[in-house]
Amino acid sequence: MKAKSRSASGDSRLSVRKGKAEKDPNKPKRPPSAFFVFMEGFRKEYKEQHPNVKQVSVIGKAGGDKWKSLSDAEKAPFVAKAEKLKAEYTKKMDSYNNKQSGGPTTSGDSDKSKSEVNDEDEGSVEGDE
Repeated sequence: MKAKSRSASGDSRLSVRKGKAEKDPNKPKRPPSAFFVFMEGFRKEYKEQHPNVKQVSVIGKAGGDKWKSLSDAEKAPFVAKAEKLKAEYTKKMDSYNNKQSGGPTTSGDSDKSKSEVNDEDEGSVEGDE
């Protein structure tokens, strides 16, 4: 009997645990860094030259070694493309944030946060009693 009561109390602890917050599917993805822009092309080339290699770790290590051996001038096109993607991401995030803040739930007539407004509402109810 004691075993059942322990498992019941253990279950209640598990039910208190919170899960991850849901991600918004409309939120833009972060742009890749210059290294990841480089790796997109490098993976294709490496797989063509080494068709028998299937391990991701081997390809990643070879890509990292190649990236380290490149000079700044050789890295420049990848850095430029990454900056361009970052600029596009920034524009998308600005429009995304404007849509989020400019939605129908925002009153726009006050700079107070929702918690401050709710605190004032609760205070007026207590004073009326």
